[in-house]
Amino acid sequence: MIDTRQKILDAAERLFGEQGYGATSLRHIIAEAGVNLAAIHYHFGTKEDLLDQLIMRKGGPVNAERLALLDALEAKARGKAVPLEGLLEAFLGPPMMRVRKNPELARLMGRMYGEGLMPRIVERHFQTVVTRFFAALARTLPHLTPGELALRLQFMAGSMAHILMCRAPDAKALTGASPPTKPQHVLRELVAFLSGGLRAPAARKARHED
Repeated sequence: MIDTRQKILDAAERLFGEQGYGATSLRHIIAEAGVNLAAIHYHFGTKEDLLDQLIMRKGGPVNAERLALLDALEAKARGKAVPLEGLLEAFLGPPMMRVRKNPELARLMGRMYGEGLMPRIVERHFQTVVTRFFAALARTLPHLTPGELALRLQFMAGSMAHILMCRAPDAKALTGASPPTKPQHVLRELVAFLSGGLRAPAARKARHED
């Protein structure tokens, strides 16, 4: 039997994904979950607290898997720089595999990006992961300054968000070609694409050489 707390989280995930965080009230959520308002205040307090708990439920396992993979890579590297492809697979793989199995998670992430909530969410729930991977990437890509690496990671985040939240038919409609759809294949192509971009010479160096 699903308990009240899980009912509320499930209802919030559906509604936030379908109509957005801002457009969803607590009354919408209690109607969807079939509970009363007191239950939400008892288990979560506010709508913001409810969102935090929902992100922790979805993002916690992703964070744990990412960090476990990074720990294994760094242990294998024995103090040396971790290969770039390994870092990218460890960061991108866990969310991609989960989103492909859970379309509602993709819709939720799309809404969070669209409503400008991701900076707050990343700061509150993903800071440890971002800090660890940024440090590892900086060791692997010493030709980039911290600012240049930070900018390229924004490009990476945009690519990841697009892949996670867009469906294959979108690409086919634009190009006439059918891209790979299996998560493993998409991940390999995304890693190959991003590793090329991250390894590219810094723009300042390219300008100097010209």
